[in-house]
Amino acid sequence: MPELTEWNNFYVIVGSSAGALIGLQFVVIALIAELPRARTNPQVGAAFSTPSVVHFAVVLLLSAVNAAPWRGALVIAVLWGLVGLSGITYSLIVARRLRTQNVYEPVFEDWLFHLLLPLAAYALLMSAAFIVSSYTRIGLFIPGAAALLLLFAGIHNAWDAATYHIFVSRRGGQKDKDKK
Repeated sequence: MPELTEWNNFYVIVGSSAGALIGLQFVVIALIAELPRARTNPQVGAAFSTPSVVHFAVVLLLSAVNAAPWRGALVIAVLWGLVGLSGITYSLIVARRLRTQNVYEPVFEDWLFHLLLPLAAYALLMSAAFIVSSYTRIGLFIPGAAALLLLFAGIHNAWDAATYHIFVSRRGGQKDKDKK
C-alpha cells in the first residue's frame, strides 16, 4: 500500500518511543519495588500500571503493522478493527478494575487518562477500519491519532504511577518502618 510509505518515519518514531517507554516502565517498577511502602492491594497494579504497558505495546504493534509492506488496505483495516475491538474490551476491564480496587479513590484525571482517552483511541482505530477503504488519506490519519493518544495517555499514566509510589506510597511505608 503506497500510501503507508509516507507514514514510515511517523511510525518509526512512535514505535521506537513506545518500545523505549515499555522498557523504562519496567525499570521504574523494579526500582519502586525496592522502596519501603505501605501494604497495597495487587489489584491496584492491574488497574493503574498494567494498562500503561498494554497501551505502549499496542502503539508498538500499530507501528509494526503500519510499517509492514501491505499490498492493500483490507488486511490492515481488519487488524485495526481487531485491535480497536480488543482495546475497547480491555478498557471496560480497566474500568471495572478502577472501580473495584479499594486502595485509591480515582479522580476525574484518572478516569480521563486510564479509561476515556484510551477508549477514544480504540474507538478511533475501529472507525479507521471502516473509513480507510473509502477515504484512504483520512483513514490513515486516524490510526496515527489513536497511536499518539495511547502514547500520551500511557506517558501520563506511567508518570502518575511513578510519582504516586515515590511521594505517597513511600511515605506510607516509611511511617510503617518508623513504627517498628
